[in-house]
Amino acid sequence: MPSDFNQAIDRIDLKILDVLQQDGRISNLKLAEAVALSPTAVLARVQRLTRDGYITGYAARLNPAKLGADMLVFVEVLLDRTTPNVFEAFKAAVQVRPEIMECHMVAGGFDYLLKTRMADMAAYRAFAGTVLWQLPGVRETRTYAVMEEVKSTTRLALGV
Repeated sequence: MPSDFNQAIDRIDLKILDVLQQDGRISNLKLAEAVALSPTAVLARVQRLTRDGYITGYAARLNPAKLGADMLVFVEVLLDRTTPNVFEAFKAAVQVRPEIMECHMVAGGFDYLLKTRMADMAAYRAFAGTVLWQLPGVRETRTYAVMEEVKSTTRLALGV
């Protein structure tokens, strides 16, 4: 577990989190059955886990192929300068681009790793020319189009 793992949560809390990761729409009654507690106790725990920031939200997982975003592309971004104002301008610009699903500052040979979804290579090429290469501070990019998505999950290994 991470170094700031709060020991205030117990095995039941971890089980609740694990079940919610599997099915965020599970009813409180079924969740209570799954962790062998009363619905009232489970509701109180879920509310506390949410309040304390262990649960940050709920979302539906959508099928990108059915919604015109079947092509997954990762992009390495190297900035021209690594100064605080360039980092801040880049981060602000990335936040407003819906095509960019994830953006991570990384250590190593480049500054950021982006995860994007597009309809196809033509859409990515248009995105690269009109958006990606126009982002503040971008000096160089390397594109990795995904040929096969072998595993994709948002679940954390909780050890329960």
